[in-house]
Amino acid sequence: MQRVALIDYGSGNLRSAEKALIRAAAGRADIVVTHDPDVVAGADRIVLPGVGAFAACMTALSERPGVIEAMSDAVIRRGAPFLGICVGMQLMAGRGLEFRVTPGLGWIEGDVKVIEPKGAGLKVPHMGWNTLQRVTDLPLLAGPKAGEPVYFTHSFAMFPDDDRDVAAWVDHGGAFPAAVARGNLAGVQFHPEKSQATGLKLLSDFLEWRP
Repeated sequence: MQRVALIDYGSGNLRSAEKALIRAAAGRADIVVTHDPDVVAGADRIVLPGVGAFAACMTALSERPGVIEAMSDAVIRRGAPFLGICVGMQLMAGRGLEFRVTPGLGWIEGDVKVIEPKGAGLKVPHMGWNTLQRVTDLPLLAGPKAGEPVYFTHSFAMFPDDDRDVAAWVDHGGAFPAAVARGNLAGVQFHPEKSQATGLKLLSDFLEWRP
């Protein structure tokens, strides 16, 4: 049975992500919540959750000894499929610009910047249900691509340097990336664990994804 490492660095959505992954796996995978570098390095798939401020999350992840190195070994060197959720997606960027400049993992070049919606009554944070636009043919996005709404709650978004790394957009007084993908790397700004059946399908598809 394949092993999925769900990275534990104190993220607030860790347990809800765990429950959703276990439900989506339906016995097809062993979901392991861990910050053990050996477990992470040997995992078949890796999921990085995240809520809150970029700098705080990056600091918390860095304070887990050996975890970033183990993730890089599994994902970058070995090619294990990776899914970042919300701030977990943002941490893939080169840097975050929330409050101060904070280096990210640098797996996909780009910045994490505040969203600035144009239009009366449009608020930040972008919170609630929204549908995706300009979705690529990435298998993970088959559910949302069909027009099913997904759940967002965030004030910042990841803007890759190369738009070819954007797998889907969302509109909230202007378009910004809702999903990114490059090779075995994927990330979603929305929360699959809060997106009901559509989110569970995405997580289920991730468990079968062969990039």
